[in-house]
Amino acid sequence: MKTKAQYKVKNWNAYDAALKQRGSITFWVNEEVIEQWRNQQKTGRKGASNYYSDVAMPSATRSGNATMGTIQSVFHLPGRQAEGFLESLFMLMGIELAVPDRSTLSRRLSKLSMKLPVVPKDQAVHVVVDSTGVKVYGEGEWKVRTHGVGKRRTWRKLHLGVDSESGEILGAVVTTNDMADCEVLPDILEQIEQPIEQVSGDGGYDTKGCYNTISQRGARATIPPRSNAKMQQPHPHSQPHPRDENLPRVNQVGRKQWKQESGYHRRSLSETAIFRLKTIFGGKLRRRFFDNQAVDLFLQCAALNRMIQLGKPDSYKVEN
Repeated sequence: MKTKAQYKVKNWNAYDAALKQRGSITFWVNEEVIEQWRNQQKTGRKGASNYYSDVAMPSATRSGNATMGTIQSVFHLPGRQAEGFLESLFMLMGIELAVPDRSTLSRRLSKLSMKLPVVPKDQAVHVVVDSTGVKVYGEGEWKVRTHGVGKRRTWRKLHLGVDSESGEILGAVVTTNDMADCEVLPDILEQIEQPIEQVSGDGGYDTKGCYNTISQRGARATIPPRSNAKMQQPHPHSQPHPRDENLPRVNQVGRKQWKQESGYHRRSLSETAIFRLKTIFGGKLRRRFFDNQAVDLFLQCAALNRMIQLGKPDSYKVEN
């Protein structure tokens, strides 16, 4: 019987400190946040300008409304409780700043300009893509298992492009549950500013459009062809389609060896990022409107990137 591989973390002290820092209020509400809390720009139009800032900063959590939305997600607080939490925090800190009420946050959340905080790199990245469902409302797991699924159960799809080396989320798109993964890939890659070396995805991305999108970025597509995939018949003087480069090798050595040779198994790191996101933030949306739900998920992705940048485990395989 084959035993499961065991791994040991070799930077436990640093990783343990990073895990504790994730829950530190001084990390999420630092001096930079306080400086950017008030809106310093005037619209030039009639009427009063917005009191709270929502300037698009690289961290996506340095404005008043974005910070409050992030605090809600990180500490699992409803709107009124998040408002009271920040008010009491500012009072204890001796800071004279007003806190956005829940209606202001709900009204302006969809207008926030989001940019995921990513550590810049010089070398090309290996992007792994996948999607997951995030429940909006509906019955709990016990009720579904006992009585079946009701009509009011629905969810949103979160599509992610993850750096396989650092674990950071490089691109994120939120759609309704009827959107196919292959339709969203161009929007994910468009958000990634770094050069891309390789894009790995499951069979849901095995379409001509996905291959063309990846080729336009000068990257190699690592997508398992369907079981009934056929070679295309290109013009004799034209370049072979990227999909035709994978298919002959799969037929020659088999899918298992092809996945090992091509580095396809690193695609599972996108599932690790999804698991990490749902474990930390709960995997459920509180917002009522779609635009607010999308920004809420973007805030979670931005917060997760900041957590990863604090420190991540460096593990090695234990030989039996």
